Amino acid sequence: MKVAVLSGGRSSEHEISLMSGRAVAEGLGQAGYDVLPVLIGRDGRWCCGDTVVTLAPGAGLAGEGPQAAELAAVEVVFPVLHGPFGEDGVTQGALDTAGLPYVGSSVLGSAVCMDKLTLKRLCADNGIAQVGFVQAPDADSGEGDDDGWREKALSMDWPLWVKPARLGSSVGITRVERPEDLDAAVAEAGAHDPRVIVEANCAGREVECSVLGNLEPETSLPGEIVADADWYDFEAKYTEGRMELAVPAAIGEAATAELRGTAARVFRLADCSGLARCDFFVEESGRVLLNEVNTIPGFTETSVYAKLWEASGLSYAKLCSRLVELALERHRREARHSF
Repeated sequence: MKVAVLSGGRSSEHEISLMSGRAVAEGLGQAGYDVLPVLIGRDGRWCCGDTVVTLAPGAGLAGEGPQAAELAAVEVVFPVLHGPFGEDGVTQGALDTAGLPYVGSSVLGSAVCMDKLTLKRLCADNGIAQVGFVQAPDADSGEGDDDGWREKALSMDWPLWVKPARLGSSVGITRVERPEDLDAAVAEAGAHDPRVIVEANCAGREVECSVLGNLEPETSLPGEIVADADWYDFEAKYTEGRMELAVPAAIGEAATAELRGTAARVFRLADCSGLARCDFFVEESGRVLLNEVNTIPGFTETSVYAKLWEASGLSYAKLCSRLVELALERHRREARHSF
């Protein structure tokens, strides 16, 4: 089976995506798949070697050049794209238009989880515990929570965390220690995304759980992030030796069961499929709080998502193969419906 691996993309996580894409291509090769790398440039152009790739509505991938025949033979796509224009439903919609099965969540699941505000509001409506949050107004449109947003933010547990609502890898995040620094932090996040979220602090442990499946998702053993930094920022995430993953997390049986159950529940609530990494805080009392959900987490063999499954008994190559199977399963199921 020929699988196209998409990596790169237009977001600030372009280089991280290239690393993940190379690892996925190697893992799929080890599992026996015929892999075709497709790179998306920072300008948004899709290329396969010397061939510019296009999407043919209802007919898959196409192109004019040496790789044209290989592109036409692609049966499933494995997007390994992080951040906007890849993890947010944009690329998923293009693949749906082309009629191609693809690994990961649909347009809806991708968009919901990419936007921290939308996901947190969905979870709040369903009684899932999480830290306090408020939307800061956009400087141009004024979109945001009502005039009381600042008062609500100042009343939350400090320090505050100000973030772009639709970015990953800790890009654009500011830890705010003093009220007078709040506006500058909102402006910094707003330079990346007009939708800005202000979150309360949580002193609990940072624990992550990998999810795999479609309608009946499975969850991995949870792992605790131990970062050699004041907080788990971009440098700590991607500098070798700056982060350790303790698996299984030493949070007790009750908290472990609750965390895994919540991960599976949120996965279904947000209409996820294929894969996701759910990030939590676990307080000393054992209380479990959802932080966020990543539908295309970092995907090298040493990334948290894969390491959690390895600790749970699933090798990297088998994980890649299972994700392709899930993509085909979802595509067949959805093809039965007449929209």
